[in-house]
Amino acid sequence: MERGSADGVQAQPESGCPQSASNTDAKAEVSMAMVWSIQEAVARQTLQIGVSACGATAVVDVLQALGISVAPELVDGCVRTRLRRNDSPLPDYLHSRSEAGATHQQLIDGAEQASDGRVLGRFFSLHPQRKVRLVPWLASWIRRGAVPVATMNMQRAVAAGEETPDAWHHQLIFGVGPNAVFMTNPLDVVSEGEVHERLCSESVLLIRREDVLQRLTNEESLSTVSDHPDTRWKALDVEGQVKQMITEEGFSDREQPKMTHIVIPAAYKSGVTLFTLRDSDVVHSLLEAPELPLL
Repeated sequence: MERGSADGVQAQPESGCPQSASNTDAKAEVSMAMVWSIQEAVARQTLQIGVSACGATAVVDVLQALGISVAPELVDGCVRTRLRRNDSPLPDYLHSRSEAGATHQQLIDGAEQASDGRVLGRFFSLHPQRKVRLVPWLASWIRRGAVPVATMNMQRAVAAGEETPDAWHHQLIFGVGPNAVFMTNPLDVVSEGEVHERLCSESVLLIRREDVLQRLTNEESLSTVSDHPDTRWKALDVEGQVKQMITEEGFSDREQPKMTHIVIPAAYKSGVTLFTLRDSDVVHSLLEAPELPLL
């Protein structure tokens, strides 16, 4: 395999002439790679194992794909899934929302622990935007035995008229094809562009207006919203956003358009984690691979 194909970063053809059918077929073949067939994915995929446990669910399927069977509850304990504190006052609720579920590092650590050290992972950030053709890059690693998991901001690439999701999401990628990414939990095929947009996101999370206002109490000072070791809470002026929402409640929708969400920091980073067996042939190239180049 040519190095350019393996990296998924290639020079574009100099000619603008139409490509022959054989060239088109060859490009399609380069972009096609499967961890499981669709039939295997239907039979083997793991449905979400618990609240906020999409990351642990993805790790269960990663281990399956690598030939290791581990009880889902054990995997969830190794990943250390964090829950939303829905009954807390607003400041603590918002802080819990920023880290609910798991980060890519928790997935890497959890897979290693649950497999007794037999599995390792390497994360590749896709934000800021990278110079990479996503499907060929994924295909090259899948063909060499790696199993990808996407960490995506599902609040991006939302179709017109659809409700904005309220969370990020981890999904196993069980295959790719021309302009297509196949994923589990849920079993789905999504366009390359849509997945790439969700994989290239700042580490932020939108919180719905109703989720903010219903947790306001007279006893809790809003200043504690910014009382967090992550300085992004102050940089984003989350406290000020909440106060703006409160002020808007004194006006009708006709008098003043109202904020639909506030923006808070998120613990997650968008990108792809590639997993493999520690004793596999791909380990060295995976660990030594450079970060994807910035666009």
